[in-house]
Amino acid sequence: MKWSRFFKILFCLLAGWFLIHSVYIINDGLNDDGTIADAVVILGTTVNEDGTLSERLKQRVDRGLHLYTTQRAGLLIVSGGLGKEGHYEGDKMAEYLVQKGVPIKDIIIDNDGNNTRATADNVVKLKDSLNIKSVIIVSQYFHITRTKMLFRKRRFEHVSGASPRYFELRDLFSIIREFPAYYTQ
Repeated sequence: MKWSRFFKILFCLLAGWFLIHSVYIINDGLNDDGTIADAVVILGTTVNEDGTLSERLKQRVDRGLHLYTTQRAGLLIVSGGLGKEGHYEGDKMAEYLVQKGVPIKDIIIDNDGNNTRATADNVVKLKDSLNIKSVIIVSQYFHITRTKMLFRKRRFEHVSGASPRYFELRDLFSIIREFPAYYTQ
């Protein structure tokens, strides 16, 4: 009898922790505090087989473009890896931004950002040479908190986030995934 009570209490504690964490990351990810930064870091996701940006990625890049055109940052860092579709996410994001009128000199391409940790590591390598002291992270709302934490762990003191207002059913799975991902980084 004691063990079943213990496991019920443990389950309730874990469920409560998960709910509080999830509410926090959703709120944090949807909140854009209007910060001005040195650079916007746009995290990659799927590029379609034909080389066009998936709707999710297009929304991210458009959000980063908006931050750039409203002068919240003068530099765009596009980060992603080689997708299974055969395209480098960084190259495709940069092509899209150039088509929208962004000078290539204002875009840094990171094609080695295969995951969130790699993106943070790669931006740290650029930090001193580009004099980047502050960044605005652009990704889906549920991903912002963990990404900001990874950048702060790498000694970025001024990190904020902005997400597109784009939602999919698969976000439910992603919110669940972010819980263990946050604590294992």
